[in-house]
Amino acid sequence: MSEDQDNKMADSLDFNYKSPLAGYEKAPPLPDKRTDDGKSFVNNQTGVKSVAYERFIEPLENGRRGGFDVHVYYFQNNPQHAKYARELWERIRHEFPELRIYTFWDRPVGPHPMAMFEVNIFTPAQFGAFIPWLAIWRGPLSVLVHPNTTHEDDVTHEMERELKNHTERAIWLGEKVPLDVERFKSLVAAFKRAEGEKGE
Repeated sequence: MSEDQDNKMADSLDFNYKSPLAGYEKAPPLPDKRTDDGKSFVNNQTGVKSVAYERFIEPLENGRRGGFDVHVYYFQNNPQHAKYARELWERIRHEFPELRIYTFWDRPVGPHPMAMFEVNIFTPAQFGAFIPWLAIWRGPLSVLVHPNTTHEDDVTHEMERELKNHTERAIWLGEKVPLDVERFKSLVAAFKRAEGEKGE
């Protein structure tokens, strides 16, 4: 394993994860029976759909900011990329006017190492419609889909939350683009130092 891979694995250990089975400790055993395809499993049917169909689960943002940010990246010095990205930005504005669509940047901004534009998603239905659509229409472009979580998250500092949302919880369409998250990391470290000094 390379040193870079070791560092990535070590970074993933910096976060604590709750068991995905929390709240299902008393659920009936899952059947071992297979469906007609012989591959997938039969599941216990309760007649009740997950609330995740109706609203984003906590701690995802269900308010003004939206539950997910979508960043569509393109090589700003590549005329074909720039043209395709601009046309995609326009198409999204025509086809998905209910989404929040931001500036078409012609240069890197924030932790984003290349030019991009951003779209906000507010509901599970919008996510379910837009992300599959984008999987087809993104063309040669890479896309970061990251959650926005609220203060009910399991972290104590806003920058730690942003770091986790942009890394551990990120979803990628196409090639993964390395983000410049050093600002997040340095602000988290400064916060932890300050908290440590308060505790002394």
